[in-house]
Amino acid sequence: MNQIRKLPLSALGYNFIPEAYLPEEEDEYYLRNRQNRNGTGYRQLSAREIEILVRNRNQSDNWNKILVADAFDPELVKNCKFFGLIRIGKLEGCFLEYHNLRMAVGLYNSTIISCDIGDNVVVDNVNYLSHYILGNEVVLVNVNEMSTTNYAKFGNGIIKEGEDPSVRIWLEVRNENGGRKIVPFSGMLPGDAWLWSNFRTDRVLQDRLIEFTQNGFDSKRGYYGKVGDRCIIKNCLIIKDVWVGSDAYIKGANKLKNLTIHSSEDASSQVGEGCELVNGIVSEGCRVFYGVKAVRFFMASHSQLKYGARLINSYLGNNSTISCCEVLNSLIFPAHEQHHNNSFLCAALIQGQSNMAAGATVGSNHNSRGADGEIIAGRGFWPGLCVSLKHNSKFASFNIVAKGEYPAELNIRLPFSLVSNQVHNNRLIVMPAYWMMYNMYALARNAWKYQDRDKRNEKIQTLEFAFLAPDSIQEVFDGLAILEEVAGYAFLTLNHPNGDFSKQECREKGAYLLERKDPILENLEYFVKGWENSKRLVQLIKLPQSYQLFKDLLAFYGVECTLQFFNKGLSPDFTELGQLLPEEHLHWDWQNIGGQLLPAKVVEKLVSSIKEGGIKNWGQVHQFYMDQQEKYPFWKARHAFDLLMMVMGKTKSSFTEEDWQWILEQAAQTRNYLSEQVFLSRKKDYDNPFRNMVYESLEERDLVIGALEDNGFIKQEKSACKEFLRKVEEWKTILSEGKE
Repeated sequence: MNQIRKLPLSALGYNFIPEAYLPEEEDEYYLRNRQNRNGTGYRQLSAREIEILVRNRNQSDNWNKILVADAFDPELVKNCKFFGLIRIGKLEGCFLEYHNLRMAVGLYNSTIISCDIGDNVVVDNVNYLSHYILGNEVVLVNVNEMSTTNYAKFGNGIIKEGEDPSVRIWLEVRNENGGRKIVPFSGMLPGDAWLWSNFRTDRVLQDRLIEFTQNGFDSKRGYYGKVGDRCIIKNCLIIKDVWVGSDAYIKGANKLKNLTIHSSEDASSQVGEGCELVNGIVSEGCRVFYGVKAVRFFMASHSQLKYGARLINSYLGNNSTISCCEVLNSLIFPAHEQHHNNSFLCAALIQGQSNMAAGATVGSNHNSRGADGEIIAGRGFWPGLCVSLKHNSKFASFNIVAKGEYPAELNIRLPFSLVSNQVHNNRLIVMPAYWMMYNMYALARNAWKYQDRDKRNEKIQTLEFAFLAPDSIQEVFDGLAILEEVAGYAFLTLNHPNGDFSKQECREKGAYLLERKDPILENLEYFVKGWENSKRLVQLIKLPQSYQLFKDLLAFYGVECTLQFFNKGLSPDFTELGQLLPEEHLHWDWQNIGGQLLPAKVVEKLVSSIKEGGIKNWGQVHQFYMDQQEKYPFWKARHAFDLLMMVMGKTKSSFTEEDWQWILEQAAQTRNYLSEQVFLSRKKDYDNPFRNMVYESLEERDLVIGALEDNGFIKQEKSACKEFLRKVEEWKTILSEGKE
């Protein structure tokens, strides 16, 4: 039975804060007065103003409870019912226009309960407006219900005075059984979500993060909902416990409940028709349109949900778009793209710069007895058309998965790989360095695109968008050992198929053959174990080419990082490189914490500081992220040189100018190759007769898709390559002059 209470009409609009939670010597408006910082001086209505208001069919339980600014025009208030303390700013005889909406300033045809209303506001046909503070020039039109409860949390995962901890809102990211759940809060960064969901056995850390969140917000009851200046809210059904920043645009929403919608003059957020958002945070600059359903969610800044997208128990990173799709129990880092109605993402950690193709099902395809599987994908993950993956699976950076239904769990350890399900041969095929050989245009353009589209107002975390970075280059380095071992095993077992060879023997033999580019390598087949949870063969193809490309990338990356580190007009001489050369080889374990790359030891320092009390709140965690920005170029360059010298078998004392000269030459050759591949991989599209057959002529093709020679990105890439080569020649000249 519905529990309906009958109370005196005189109580409507009063006693918002239950007496048990009202501090001594405070009235029920004490928090409201703190929230309303508009500086307006209010006065009581004059007898003449009350007469005009009554004549205009307005009602109030107590006219003395309506306070107004000096420039209040009672003629602009018609057919309204007022209950409780109402404070109204100036109302002037004008109208507000936004797009094609033109509305007269004033309060019309509405029921208003205990609200503060800013200057020159439009409130028209709002059936129930309760306990809200409206900014200046706000427009509320055709809203069915807009109210705030005394225990409103505005989407933050906190508990108010007297509440049971069971009411706390959690996001059950990465795993459907809730074992990695996190608490959402305004200002939460992707690094925060990663940190919280990752160290699950560390109870001290977990408890501290809950404390940070709970203590970051006031647990007192009685805060009003707020609508910032210049907001437009029209044609909505239910808005309850929602805090809206300035300049937001909300139209046609079905239900908005327990939310913070961050918005600002520089980064306006929008919510459109048919949307239902419950228990979440919408950050600044977000777009939510056309039938979106989001429950227990976090949208980081400048992300988008469109066309019926569903986002549940998930964190969506900055500058991401989900359109027409369903996403459940996932933690998604910045720059994620997911489109088309039948794609689905579930129980996953997707580490950014990713793209879900139509029909891709990274979903509830669990191989266990419960819904407790997870998928972890490094940066640049790209499951292709109609890909179906099993939990648990793990992918290195920049893996592209070709169309197919993959029958078992995968662990793809090499970066830049194309993964294919070869059904007719019952094999899994992996081609390392695929992007560098066949699709360099897309790889390079995406790196530029992500950087160009980073619209964050506050860049607290330094997001890494380059395809060659500490995470991927470490995988490249580790991949050399894998390729050497696989090549050596293939050769040694050619004549001794039942031979028992150690990993070291295989690796030494493989390295010997690969370094000498032995022709026999082209005639061998290469297989790996432990990459798929099945009995079928897993084959590596183009192994010799991949190996050489990986080594070339290490040299190029070392020079590129040196460029970034010194970042000055003149190139460094050889002695200046000494600060980048480690005294001894270090163990590097890079962590991707929300798109920002940090050495594991730095992350350990962060965790220790949180546990030991050195870091006391989320603001200090965010400052820690920012403090690492200055050190990052140095770490990258030192890491790059460390890997290079291990490959070359060098130490700091044995590294010579001749070694650096060789690295510079290798880097120049590799940069030229990559630039050429950018052009050639795009040129294939223009040379393909099946792409050209839909046009009457090549001239028409160029008009429709643009001429190859006019491609702006290719021009930009060639210019960047030219500048890199110029810098390398400058360094080589300095080396030569030093010898003289």
